[in-house]
Amino acid sequence: MPQTGWSAAANRPRHCRGLQEAIRTLINSGKKHAVIIGAGIGGLTSALDLASRGLKVSVFEHAARPGGKMREVDVQGHAIDSGPTVFTMPWVFEQLFADAGSRLEDYLSIRPADLLARHFWRDGSQLDLFAELEPSVAAIASFAGVAEAQRYRAFCRRAQQVFKTLDRPFMRSQRPSPWALVAAVGVRGLLDLWRIQPFRSLWRELGRHFQDHRLQSLFGRYATYCGASPLQAPATLMLIAHVEQVGVWQVEGGMQRLAEALAELLQRKGGCVRYDTAVSKVTVQAGRAVGVQLADGTSCRADVVIANTDVAAIGSGLLGPEAAAAVPRPDSARRSLSALTFSLVAITAGRELGHHNVFFPDDYPREFVDIFHHRRLPSRPAVYVCAQDRGLGDTRPGAPERLFLITNAPASGDHDGFAADSVKRQQTAAFELLRACGLAVDVDARHLVATTPTDFERRFPGTGGALYGAAPHGWRASFSRPGARSRLPGLYLAGGSVHPGPGVPMVALSGRLAAAAVAADLGLDAAQ
Repeated sequence: MPQTGWSAAANRPRHCRGLQEAIRTLINSGKKHAVIIGAGIGGLTSALDLASRGLKVSVFEHAARPGGKMREVDVQGHAIDSGPTVFTMPWVFEQLFADAGSRLEDYLSIRPADLLARHFWRDGSQLDLFAELEPSVAAIASFAGVAEAQRYRAFCRRAQQVFKTLDRPFMRSQRPSPWALVAAVGVRGLLDLWRIQPFRSLWRELGRHFQDHRLQSLFGRYATYCGASPLQAPATLMLIAHVEQVGVWQVEGGMQRLAEALAELLQRKGGCVRYDTAVSKVTVQAGRAVGVQLADGTSCRADVVIANTDVAAIGSGLLGPEAAAAVPRPDSARRSLSALTFSLVAITAGRELGHHNVFFPDDYPREFVDIFHHRRLPSRPAVYVCAQDRGLGDTRPGAPERLFLITNAPASGDHDGFAADSVKRQQTAAFELLRACGLAVDVDARHLVATTPTDFERRFPGTGGALYGAAPHGWRASFSRPGARSRLPGLYLAGGSVHPGPGVPMVALSGRLAAAAVAADLGLDAAQ
């Protein structure tokens, strides 16, 4: 198997100079100083934008590497992407790098995938979706009939319309509200807003588009990209289908390389990134955030603070009581999906995998009733499989390959220990579905690492393991996410739990929105 892993010890991005020396330099420089809590994609993006505008930037990350939820798990010496695995909308990062005076391709090698995803069902059926529309239409015609293929064309047109309607006036807006959205699109845009059916659930709208329940399940899965149930998420989430249809890219060396590229460019722009450095609180004076206190007691003053942490963690008081009052109170009932994941090295047989694969049970909606209504692990989960050596590597038949499996789970990691027997049952159910769909996986327990919602809660305290902030259930949910400006002057927010929401490109946009808000509030030249 190709060795595409990365040695953290040998290649970890370099730290800045000693903390006290760096702080003294910042104070004496006369430049505005921004502190960013967290070196996830949102934090790195906001830091890079501010460094490009001439600010002194310090990023504090409690982990040993950048990326946040974008991470690798070592399994028997093999580095396996065990966070986000789908890379879309690369133009968001191309523009970010261009605005920093650089080029994405100088730091990252990406390649468009011809095959978007491969989908399997227990009845033995299989459907591939492609980057080009016509091959997908032909595949659906063969899979479900010509009429369904034509309905798919209409669905793609609708998904594109939703994306175009919401792209700038909503996703790129600082703090959208229903009235601000209406004002932004104008009278002529009101009809477009009505056409995107924001008051219908995604599941109901898909039932109007497709008669084949397998296609309804396939496109309903896009709600999980935001941590939601397709039964409760708004129909506007069909825009994700358009985003994928525009293209999915594979990152050479894995998704972790994206975080490392951002961190490297940030440091070249003069930013300071400190790993293994936890922030204990936001320091507040006279009703304004004026810096942070580190876990070792060191204080670092700043003109602005950007928290690239989950809003629930802030609201729970994990960054101090003043910061907690600056965001909405966390509501555990509104948590998004968590996950039970399996990172492994194994030999597969039977079905030919693509890079992205989804295996569906017979009753897909039941999974979301289990998770969101009963707050339990689903008894018959769908399974996503990222075969990481497919597409970019040279996987040989019968050779071990790196696999990452995701099953959805309730975000109850702060009070449910997810005992070994429940994890084992979920693992058994997942691999049983793979077998029923025709894929045999030779699993060796020594070559498998499971990550539970409890593990995610430990990594991201205050969330219960929720991976996407609050679930976007109902049409109002998308407007209830906090924007870049918190209620506390000087404290700004970035990440998947704030507007415009989860997903790698959306989180990057949240970082850029936070940096733009800082620049506006400090009176900086946005073109600098």
